[in-house]
Amino acid sequence: MGDSCKVAVIGGGIAGLVSARELQREGHQVTVFEKADKVGGTWLYDSRVETDLLGLDPNREVVHSSVYKSLRVNLPRQIMGFLDYPFVKKQGGDPRHFPGHEEVLRFIEDFARNFGLLELIRFGHEVVRVERVDEASREWIIESRTQETKSSWELKAELFEAVVICNGNTTEPRIATFPGRDTWPGLQMHSHNYRTPEQFKNKIVVLIGNGPSAIDILKELAPVAKQVHQAIRGTGFQLKKLENRDNAWQHSMIACVHKDGRVVFQDESIVVADAIIHCTGTNGIVNVDDTNRVGPLYKHVLPPSLAPWLSFVGPNYEGAPAVVMELQARWVAKVLSGKLELPTQEEMMYSVEEQYREMEKNGWPKPTLNLQHSGLEYIGWFAAQLGIRPPSWWKKVTFWSILKARSHYGDDYRDAWDIDKWMQEMDSPN
Repeated sequence: MGDSCKVAVIGGGIAGLVSARELQREGHQVTVFEKADKVGGTWLYDSRVETDLLGLDPNREVVHSSVYKSLRVNLPRQIMGFLDYPFVKKQGGDPRHFPGHEEVLRFIEDFARNFGLLELIRFGHEVVRVERVDEASREWIIESRTQETKSSWELKAELFEAVVICNGNTTEPRIATFPGRDTWPGLQMHSHNYRTPEQFKNKIVVLIGNGPSAIDILKELAPVAKQVHQAIRGTGFQLKKLENRDNAWQHSMIACVHKDGRVVFQDESIVVADAIIHCTGTNGIVNVDDTNRVGPLYKHVLPPSLAPWLSFVGPNYEGAPAVVMELQARWVAKVLSGKLELPTQEEMMYSVEEQYREMEKNGWPKPTLNLQHSGLEYIGWFAAQLGIRPPSWWKKVTFWSILKARSHYGDDYRDAWDIDKWMQEMDSPN
């Protein structure tokens, strides 16, 4: 057994729970701070929406979850579990390869119970301050608040030796910008605040974006809305009617909007709309600049100047989320216990700068936590550090294979793709 540290974990979602488990396994003293009264993080469905539907008001009451009522995962359950705790089908649950959000929450709750993690969690504790005591100390002040009554809060400050930030990358909505947006008279909202389609019955709706949430919401709105128009970024995009939908069209991005309700697209088409829904993603809580670049973080986890006493687990894009979080957490736990050594601060910074140069050279997306191009290498690096064998599916089900399935099967890929059969065929020597 190595050194034992007093560690604060911020967040009781998937990243926070697997971090707590790995830290506890290494003999660390773990306290998890969770604002909600249950585990689940972003998978904890909340029917409430924010008072500012665009999420621009910094004083609004933030609703953490972006889950809408009909949401299904866009990754197969086969890659959503942990190395020793797969996301298997359970009696009475959702048996689909791409289950609904309720099944994911059930998996998270079962994981927390099975590994005795609930006793480590302080529910109803919102962390409002994380600060190092001083430059010479490795101690951290964690200040949290709990609500005593509707109008009164109790603040409490404690000292910890290390902090693991696990509050995700789906916190602050990103909003599309275009001339006239702030004076347009219709309803505008971010998909973070979308829950059900009823309010859009017989309305003309413009969706901005082409990601999973935009596609799901379009499919759900089309049967009830009068018209749905999807605005997509990209050069040379031509207006077209969506296949199998009499009332839905794709356009290029919005050029401008007017006070009379008109929405003008870059393809020069015009609609008079009732609502615009920004399905444009979110900014992670740890973003530090307007390019969505987080860091500098060595291996997307450790700030070199504060390593290993401050770490971030989980804010990755386009990767196999659960296993990546598990490997990150296990690595952090072993570094803190002294079983694994880090390079020097200078070497870690050089590694980060090399990564930036590689991304710029290849024209990869700016978020440094995007793993769509390097996920296999990333998983392999952690597996080698930890002396374990990577999961058997890690070269089979990737961002690109899922993208290929979506291209082949269309919007119904989640029901049409027999992923078990596909993985078996990949294992076949023929």
